[in-house]
Amino acid sequence: MKVALIFYFINLVLSFFSRKFFLDYLGAEILGLNTTAQNLLGFLNLAELGIGGAVSYALYKPLFLNDLRSINEIVSIQGWLYRRIAVIITIAACVLMCFFPLIFEKAKVPLWYTYASFCVCLFSALLGYVFNYKQIVLTADQKEYKITLNIQGIKVVKVIIQLLSIIYLANGYVYWLVLEFLMSVITTVVIEYVLRCEYPWLCPQPRIGGVMRKKHINIIKKTKQIFFHKIGSFAFSQSSSIIIYAYASLSLVAIYGNYMLVATGLQMLVSSIFNSVNAGIGNLVAENDRERAISVFDELFSLRFYIVAVVCYGFYMLVGSFISLWIGEEYVLDHTTLLLITAVLFIDLVRNIIDSFNNAYGLFQDVWATLAEACINIGCSIWFGSIWGLPGILTGVLLSLILVVFLWKPYFLFGWGFKISVWHYWKLYFKCFVSGMFVAWISAFLISVLPITADQDFTTWILCVILDTVFFGITLLVILCSINHSMRQSMDRILNFFFLK
Repeated sequence: MKVALIFYFINLVLSFFSRKFFLDYLGAEILGLNTTAQNLLGFLNLAELGIGGAVSYALYKPLFLNDLRSINEIVSIQGWLYRRIAVIITIAACVLMCFFPLIFEKAKVPLWYTYASFCVCLFSALLGYVFNYKQIVLTADQKEYKITLNIQGIKVVKVIIQLLSIIYLANGYVYWLVLEFLMSVITTVVIEYVLRCEYPWLCPQPRIGGVMRKKHINIIKKTKQIFFHKIGSFAFSQSSSIIIYAYASLSLVAIYGNYMLVATGLQMLVSSIFNSVNAGIGNLVAENDRERAISVFDELFSLRFYIVAVVCYGFYMLVGSFISLWIGEEYVLDHTTLLLITAVLFIDLVRNIIDSFNNAYGLFQDVWATLAEACINIGCSIWFGSIWGLPGILTGVLLSLILVVFLWKPYFLFGWGFKISVWHYWKLYFKCFVSGMFVAWISAFLISVLPITADQDFTTWILCVILDTVFFGITLLVILCSINHSMRQSMDRILNFFFLK
């Protein structure tokens, strides 16, 4: 968690400077070209099907039992599958590149820039499928921080050198591409070195993966299930902007995009804190100690609810003034729309602890729920959007989250995973939610009587951020610790780790 947070803030600063220098020295056209090339490749990567998630789930128990033979067999299956996916992606990429003259017809840059950008991104992705796939063992074994230290460390060096090349060398983008290519190779070599040091016994043989998949048939079964979940997630994340454009305008898409840019940054922050515990949850489930698993779930849920509540409260209270100061009052959305965006953000952030435990238990069979979520999301967004515009579209998104993520997913986890009544979850959720709403009401009232407003200037805005979120955070923490035993356990664990270790 510490490693993930450190590199989150480093990358946040680097992203700000790299985007600025990219625009200043290369222009918006090349930045847009680079972004589009990455997005096209991201679409092709849907061919991964969710194999990584299925393999990670399959590795938890062998790692817990130190079953080295099974680990090698499972990773061999992953290598066998990934090599076939690499072939599919390569063929699809070649077909796609045939249409680049049409796709980038309006681009004001040489066409070879387009091909070079896409090929460098493609080469980096293929290295992951052919060589770097073995790092899944580090992830499943609660050692993902070693990947982060090495890969992110190389990335920081790469970005700094790329920025210097753009600033001081002619044809800076060519050097940018060369460095991207070289660093991809170096990253592969470093990952291989780390794996050899950590697991000298890890010697997967992709050529036998086709035989081994019959022995570990559950991997293929889970992969098929996860694929539908990935499609549902893709529909959730990509459909709103398209529907907004259909019922409004590109300008409204841009205004909505400004809010989502801030929301995405907050999502990355929360993910940096909690994603590192996913492998630990898998190891916990592999121990087959239900009471301990439920206890840890209560702690993690309480802690995540608290952090998400602080993040979402700060977002609702202060994002409007930030947008106003940043790009102007004309880009500020109304309070109803902001409330809907915040509600969607809140449910989407809280859900991840439920998802992490469902993944650890291998509970992917509710394919119908993912399809239902996507259908409700798109169908209701189109229906309500035609009536109420942007608030209607967000209401459709929120409705799909409430019915599937908020109501079904906890029921699925407690019924099929923990095998206890879901009322255990709802009692915990009710305590946290009522406390959060009570503190939000008090905090909003107090901030309204202050003689300063957040939209005066950035200095005042920062002061309001500190006053408002700190008061909300401390007050909510005190209340949750006083009424929630799991929250007290969670805070004791954190304090012991940082101060008594």
